[in-house]
Formats: sequence, C-alpha cells, structure tokens
Amino acid sequence: MGESLYSLSSIIKTTPNTVPIGKLHGKVLDISGLSATVSGMHGFTGVGDRVTIKALDGRDITAEIVAFRSNYAVVMAYDSLEGIGAGCPVIFPLYKKEEREQLAGATLRINDSWLGRVIDPTGQPMDGKGPVLPGGKPQKLHASPPQAASRARLGPRIDVGVKAMNLFTTCRQGQRLGLFAGSGVGKSTLLGMLARNTACDIAVISLVGERGREVREFIEDDLGAEGLARSVVVVATSDTSALMRREAAYTALSAAEYFRDQGKSVLLLMDSVTRFCQALREIGLSAGEPPATRGFPPSVFATLPRLLERAGPGPMREDGKAGQITALFSVLVEGDDQNEPITDAVRGILDGHIIMEREIADSGRYPAINVLKSLSRSVPGCNSDEENSLIREARAILATWDDVKDLVRLGAYKQGADPKADVAIHIGPVLEELITQRKNEKVSLDDAFAHLRQILRVQDHN
Repeated sequence: MGESLYSLSSIIKTTPNTVPIGKLHGKVLDISGLSATVSGMHGFTGVGDRVTIKALDGRDITAEIVAFRSNYAVVMAYDSLEGIGAGCPVIFPLYKKEEREQLAGATLRINDSWLGRVIDPTGQPMDGKGPVLPGGKPQKLHASPPQAASRARLGPRIDVGVKAMNLFTTCRQGQRLGLFAGSGVGKSTLLGMLARNTACDIAVISLVGERGREVREFIEDDLGAEGLARSVVVVATSDTSALMRREAAYTALSAAEYFRDQGKSVLLLMDSVTRFCQALREIGLSAGEPPATRGFPPSVFATLPRLLERAGPGPMREDGKAGQITALFSVLVEGDDQNEPITDAVRGILDGHIIMEREIADSGRYPAINVLKSLSRSVPGCNSDEENSLIREARAILATWDDVKDLVRLGAYKQGADPKADVAIHIGPVLEELITQRKNEKVSLDDAFAHLRQILRVQDHN
C-alpha cells in the first residue's frame, strides 16, 4: 500500500472559501426554443457563467449564459425548460475578486476518487456506488490548451494492444488520433479494446450523446471490470440537454488534464466528436448564430481546435518531465462520407487518422480498419529502420492485393502475369489474417512486429 498511486490525503484537500458575498437577482423575460432571455444579469456576468432559475414548481434549474443581446442575457438550461415561465426569478452568486477569477465560467473539483467511476458531466456518480469523495483543486472546464512553446514533445511510442494500429498507425505518447467510422462498424468495440489494452496509467472515456441502452453494454461488455478499474467514464446520453452533451467532452478533458498534471500517461477516448458538434450547433443556433456549413454555425469550427488541442503533451514541469494525454477522438461519419465538414475539420487538426469501413466489417474482418487509408503522423520517426521497411513492404503487398483480389475471385487473373501480383495473392490474405483480432485478445507491439517479420521473411526465402 505504501507504493499506491493515491492516498487519502491526496484526495481530501483543503477547500477554499467559496461562500458568496451576495446574490444578483434577475428574472426570465421570455422563452424561445431551447433558450430563455433574462434581465438583470448585465455588468456582473459573462458568457459561460452559470445561473439558477427558480421554476414555477419550486425546482432549482441550473442554466448557462450563452450570449448577450443588449442588456439581456440568453441562457440555456442543463435540464428541461418545463416549469419555467416569464417572471421566474434568476439568481447569480457574487464572490470576491480573487474567488471570482478562480470560479469564472465553469469549474469542477476533480480528485483521485473518480477512478473506477461512471459520472455525469457535473461530477455526480451514475453507477450507484455512492458519492465521490469531496475536495480537489477547481479545474476549469473550458481551459485553454498549453502554450505551444512550453508544452513537451511527444513521448516514446505507446503499445495499444491492437495489431492493426500497432503496426500501421504506430502511436506515441501524447499523440492525438481520429477514429473515423460510420455507424455499426465496431467503433465502440475498438474503443473498449484500447481502454483495456493500452499501456497507460489512466484512461478517461467520454461518451457524448450515447444511447442510454448501450452505456451499460459498453461498460460491462466492451470495457470490462479490468478496464473500468483504471478508468474515469463520463456519460451524457442522447436524451440530455445540448449543454450536458457538450460538457461531457469538457469534463473528460478536465479530468485528463488533472491526471496529466500529476505526470501520468493518460489515454483519452471520446465517442464522439460528431455528437459534441451537434450539441454545439443546437447551442449556437439558440444563441442566434446564423447556420453556415451544412447547418453548423461558425462557432463550431472555432471551438473544435480549442477542444482537441487540449489533448497531447502537457507543459514541462520543474523536474524536466511532463504528463501526456494520448487521445483518440471518434467521428461518426455521416453517410460514410469522409469529406463531410466535421470529418474534414477534425482530420486537419489531429496527428493522424484511422479509417474504419463498412465493407471490411461486412467481410467479417475485425477491427474493420482500412490500414491503407489510415495514417499516423509520428511514423516513421517512432519506429526503427527495419520496422519501417517491414511496414512499407506490407503496405505495398496489401495495396496490390486490394487491386487484384476481385480478378482472382472472378478467375480472370493468370498466375505469372505480374510477379508483384503473384506475391500479393500469396501473402495478402495472410497479412489480412494477421491484422484480424478478437475483442478479448491482446497483442503487444513487439509481438505484432515479430509476426509481421516472420510472414515477410518466409516470403523472401520462397
């Protein structure tokens, strides 16, 4: 126990005095769609501040200021607007200057007791295991990314336990990859494999807009008890408000940053960026923004880099070390269109992309990764010269096999017509079998390269 990563003293910390010195009172003027207009908030509040609305049935409903029109604030509620009418009182707590600076916008107290728990975006547990322990330094939910000149470089390569990714999209600590897939091609299963198998200290998983029915299935079947034990799972289901779905992403990033700042290697998995952007679209349109690309307002494409850039290497510490957030953001590709706006924007921000295709899933090969279309921008720098040579040779064989396999199945190819095609016909199916993997199977990075080396070197001697 003396070598445990966590201690009770590290969880229960002194809570700063955050007692308000007064309250600002306003009232609801009107409600339109998902937003309400509130008077009496100007001069003391800003975008991102949270207020409390007293509903007609006596409930306290938390809302966030998303815009201002003249002297009136536009707010959106974290819960349903039912029970709120014109004239309902609105309250905003006032703090001293120092506390106001610390609590500006949204903050959340995160501590080590979050490990192994399933929580909602407000930090409340959803798993029926009792409350998380109090305490912890307030973490800004909408924090800025580390300054580019002060953040560390990528760390050593990281073993994710999935053969196709270890070989063809080798990843380094602190790298950010996008997982692009349509619905029903095994995306959640792959995320569960990564959460269980990746060689990291902690995994933070954000399920944004997930179907309520599938949450337990993912936690129990895909993630499993072993994966959950070292994970923080943040969930906002599809029936929650747009603000809650948006906050699921920000809460996960804040939790990852909390553990990163302790010098740990953190794996961040977010499913999905598309639903996060859809929540931003609802918020932006309710705030009065004009729709632009495919109905997404301009703020969506301004917010994406601020969110995604928060992952990656942390700032250098005094001891010369830095924590790392290795991130994999899934993107639900609408209509399997790899050039739709969200897919295109995310691909341009991240350090690599993994493409999952329905045709591969339909053929029975899992994970359904198209290794020829997938790319890691840290390769070839993180592999040895010999490993890079193996990957180039394997890619060439798979590309040729992809070109000729239909001819072979039709019986239209004659053996000996093309030496490269002859090799691909012999080796291509073997390589496809190599990158096929059961969801409960774990294959290390070194073993994956050893298997690839054996396949290609046997070919060289034939």
